[in-house]
Amino acid sequence: RVLNVNVGVLGHIDSGKTALARALSTTGSTAAFDRAPQSRARGITLDLGFSCLRTALPPQLGLGPGELQFTLVDCPGHASLIRTIIGGAQIIDLMMLVIDVTKGMQTQSAECLVIGQIACQKMVVVLNKIDLLPEGKRQSAIEKMTKKMQKTLENTKFCGCPIVAVAAKPGGPEAPESENPLGVSELIEVLKSQAYLPSRDPSGHFLMAVDHCFSIKGQGTVMTGTILSGSVSLGDNVEIPALKVTKKVKSMQMFRTPVTYAMQGDRVGICVTQFDPKLLERGLICTPESLHTIHAAVISLKKIQYFRGALQTKAKFHITVGHETVMGRVMFFSPAPADFNEEVQENAFDFEKDYLYQEAYLSKDSNASENKENDQAGEVQLPRQQWALLEFEKPVTCPKLCLVIGSKLDTDIHANTCRLAFHGVLLQGMEDKNYTETFLPKLKVYKLKHKEGQVERVMDDYSVIGRSLFKKETNIQIFVGLKVKLSTGEDGIIEGGFGQSGKFKIRIPDGLKPETKILLTAASKKKSKAGKGDTTKEDESSKNDSVQPITISLLFKRYIFDTQKKMIQS
Repeated sequence: RVLNVNVGVLGHIDSGKTALARALSTTGSTAAFDRAPQSRARGITLDLGFSCLRTALPPQLGLGPGELQFTLVDCPGHASLIRTIIGGAQIIDLMMLVIDVTKGMQTQSAECLVIGQIACQKMVVVLNKIDLLPEGKRQSAIEKMTKKMQKTLENTKFCGCPIVAVAAKPGGPEAPESENPLGVSELIEVLKSQAYLPSRDPSGHFLMAVDHCFSIKGQGTVMTGTILSGSVSLGDNVEIPALKVTKKVKSMQMFRTPVTYAMQGDRVGICVTQFDPKLLERGLICTPESLHTIHAAVISLKKIQYFRGALQTKAKFHITVGHETVMGRVMFFSPAPADFNEEVQENAFDFEKDYLYQEAYLSKDSNASENKENDQAGEVQLPRQQWALLEFEKPVTCPKLCLVIGSKLDTDIHANTCRLAFHGVLLQGMEDKNYTETFLPKLKVYKLKHKEGQVERVMDDYSVIGRSLFKKETNIQIFVGLKVKLSTGEDGIIEGGFGQSGKFKIRIPDGLKPETKILLTAASKKKSKAGKGDTTKEDESSKNDSVQPITISLLFKRYIFDTQKKMIQS
């Protein structure tokens, strides 16, 4: 029996990932070691490379005799290829973070660490290129860098992970092949000690991430990739959803060995006939009809702590969903304030509930500037869960409940900042092109509206005239019946317009308080005096002008996607 564990080889460009994968592996797959001519010429990896290392099953797994196969996924370290890495990270059980020992953590090493925290359970840090350290100082330099890395990992889920020093290709790329790598056999032992039985589940729909497609004369077209869920057998039908094509599985291989069955976590080549490999370089294949193509989605999400700056509603991000990266616009929303402490709903979204629209994702740092004054009052209340509506610029095909990562890939590559902004889970996709009409009205996200005006004068004990709440052209009819509150404490109801200039009449069901009437009569007397041109009196009265205008507050909520724009008061 063979247990397959997928090991991601991630790190900054030029930290020696491909050389390490080559030094470790015993069998290269068709996609191994920089198969693209331009990446060989430039000495950088452009695509995910796959190779494998086979060793005896370690006794700690308790599986008896058999082979342990590490599938090494060599991820590009070049900044512009981060979308390839995000695609690769979703199939990784164990991550190797490769660090150039002479340079330490670099920008993409940090991004790889972030991706690892989102998508991965275990990690091994490899300090590469120790041959560049002078022999006398080598040990102390390695110890120093090891301490530094331990400090970096302290607040991550990889705290305390193994750190191994190697030289994958002593002397660099030009050195003769006879130079033996240093520390690689120790690294293999560490990998074996870290191996675990990944939870694999053959049930559910078959879904495979294809990363390489080519034809073999007389055989057909081979699609190689990693099975993300379910299983596949000889003779099964599989769909290529992006092309709406279904094909029959003619033969299968795992690292050059023919097989008849493969399941979640396996790395496999599937051969089909009459299919042009140029149509599919990478993408997904699946059980027919099991994937959906969506134009928008509701996701639950968390901000990535290293991302600098706020996450603003209406901003555009590169959204990686499944294995595709597309541009999308976001709108953030939270529970209604009363529900901030509700239990987190893991993989479901409740369309019955009301949600509060947010101008930006709520986080400690986003509130810091606004709430300097309130700091004494204690912690800012943050909801336990937040969501976003994503609207894609072009439709994406993905499984339900898949990982979503939002990033700003157009940030300057050389700027020393993390470009990954948030990660989350896709809870509900919208397959209808006209989702704004058919689907969004079901999403009950509201904004709180607050308008203020002033009381102009008293009509009688039970009514007043107000002004400055509406513009002249506003149709006051739609506000009739809404409740308002006066700054003196009375509740009122808008009865209708008054004259042509946007004034309106308010009925006060419980009557005005005597002191309110005194205030209002004082204010209107002063107006009429001023009107008679009695300047000397005017100067006197302005000295004791403590009469504050009485304000009228109108509070209501409006659902963003309500086509009738109804105003609702609780």
